[in-house]
Amino acid sequence: MDEQQLLFLDFEFTMPQNRKKPKGFFPEIIEVGIVSVVDHVVVDTYSSYVKPATFSVLTERCKTFLGIQQEAVDNGILFEMLVERLANYEKRCATTVVTWGNMDMKVLKKNCEVANIHYPFAGQCRDLSLEYKRFFGERNQTGLWKAIEAYGKVGTGKHHCALDDAMTTYNIFKLVEKDKQYLVKPAPPTLGELVDFSKVLKRVSAQ
Repeated sequence: MDEQQLLFLDFEFTMPQNRKKPKGFFPEIIEVGIVSVVDHVVVDTYSSYVKPATFSVLTERCKTFLGIQQEAVDNGILFEMLVERLANYEKRCATTVVTWGNMDMKVLKKNCEVANIHYPFAGQCRDLSLEYKRFFGERNQTGLWKAIEAYGKVGTGKHHCALDDAMTTYNIFKLVEKDKQYLVKPAPPTLGELVDFSKVLKRVSAQ
């Protein structure tokens, strides 16, 4: 059986200082967290800051909200290196990307478009927050850490740290998948499982 990889992915992005965005502003990835799971086993994790190319100076709001300093992103990897690493993950085996919310993939696609770089994923992408909403019948999509707290658990590490959020997404995934199993109706037993034909044959031959 071919291996199947689940790639739990989280990005942190730049943000404007206020609602009045600078001309041409768009969110750029400044931190990545990756958890690679193959056959229910975490086989790899990765975390790095990413150097923004267009709006390279972080706003005070961004630094305060994310707890990321300018020096960290100045020393981060280039966006091209990030995309190359993501592409390498998908080359390993059949890959499904799992995120909490749809912003991660939207921002990645936009960043690739601006940088004129090929989008690294060709396989399936799953928005776990949408699956969570549908499964529990929520009206609105739930935040990552509120979702894990609803299970009576706590998130991994620090919220808005990309790798910690990717790991928390994986932990919620395991909990949701376990709950789904309880809703699966067992297959009805076959006639062979209900009746021991060897005993029936013995009785018939004894008559």
